[in-house]
Amino acid sequence: MKRFIVFLFAVFLISCGTRSERVVIIPSTQKGGVFYRKSECSYTYSVGGKVYCVRKSSYGYVEVGYASWYGPGFHGKRTASGEIYNMYKLTAAHKTLPLGTYVKVINLENGKSVIVKINDRGPFVEGRIIDLSYAAAKKLGMLKKGVAKVKLIALGRKVDHRYVASEYRKGRFYVQIGAFRNKLNAYSFKYSVMRRYGIKVRVVYMDGYYRVLAGPVFSLKDAKRFKEKLEKKGIETSFIIRL
Repeated sequence: MKRFIVFLFAVFLISCGTRSERVVIIPSTQKGGVFYRKSECSYTYSVGGKVYCVRKSSYGYVEVGYASWYGPGFHGKRTASGEIYNMYKLTAAHKTLPLGTYVKVINLENGKSVIVKINDRGPFVEGRIIDLSYAAAKKLGMLKKGVAKVKLIALGRKVDHRYVASEYRKGRFYVQIGAFRNKLNAYSFKYSVMRRYGIKVRVVYMDGYYRVLAGPVFSLKDAKRFKEKLEKKGIETSFIIRL
């Protein structure tokens, strides 16, 4: 029986000044025609013309593919999470898992494993699913080869020395009301909104943008109501972010 795959394309617009990304439906980077709906994304970002949907939760996430590693050329530089990259710590870059997620990485070629913290974005290379730190790659025995087939098992966030799967309906939620490449523009917009509307606003650098976020509120339900309230006030919004 023939299978028909209906391709739905993302609408991803970043206008000049105070406008943010607009996303209707985000195509997955995985093979097989899998799509993420806007409601499944905590937020989105674009690299090289491709739009990536950051998941609201890491719960139940398992992935098999190829890992690479990055080291000296990035040591000391800031990661997408805001942390400074240290090639001697057990960290990694992933395209769609929430920042702060801990992942067990198993080298399927030799059976070795390591637990890493996702604190960066990438790898933006076809066929790669995770970019490991030098230390993590060394534990997996893949430094010399450079690339290895691995299995990823998301463990969740680390709380009191244990791993807790994310519950995306509860937490600290913000509504994005602007996104800027320029830091000064982001803060200028923040203070103008605070003065005019009297709401709490913060600026967070995330995936290449200074994002202007209104909030927080502490449940997804309240975040949706808050987003509607902002729009009624005339404040343009794009999507809800859980931090």
